[in-house]
Amino acid sequence: MNVTTKLLALLAAIAIWGVSLPAWADWSTPLSFSNADLTQQDFSGQSLQAAELSNANLELTDFSNADLRGAVLSASVLTKTNLHGADLTNAMADQSKFFDTDLSDAVLVESILLGSTFEQVDITGADFSDAILDRLQVKDFCAYATGTNPTTGIKTRDSLGCR
Repeated sequence: MNVTTKLLALLAAIAIWGVSLPAWADWSTPLSFSNADLTQQDFSGQSLQAAELSNANLELTDFSNADLRGAVLSASVLTKTNLHGADLTNAMADQSKFFDTDLSDAVLVESILLGSTFEQVDITGADFSDAILDRLQVKDFCAYATGTNPTTGIKTRDSLGCR
């Protein structure tokens, strides 16, 4: 390879890097609330895509109509948490504790909920399509699942595969 070819290759690399640089400027780091105490915080209607909320205390926190797509809520405590109408598509909420939580009209499509506990949870109109849940969770939910998700148009019972 002669000097001219090397110089042209270097200029081409710089040009490509310079063109892609503006795309990097639009990238933002996801919010991180790992191990945080977010008791009684109001995140209603906010965009929290890919937020890190693992091991967090989310008791009495309002996430109604929030965009939580791709968020991580692993091992968090969600006691009396309001997730009404929230979009949890592709969220990870394994090993979490949902007690007296409002999941009505929430979208939980392709979310991971393995090992989580659910007690006194309102799932009216929630969409669990392709979500990963324990069999016992599905069985328990099917005992009282009702409603149709207003966003996706999917019946809660159908999204859970209830018979």
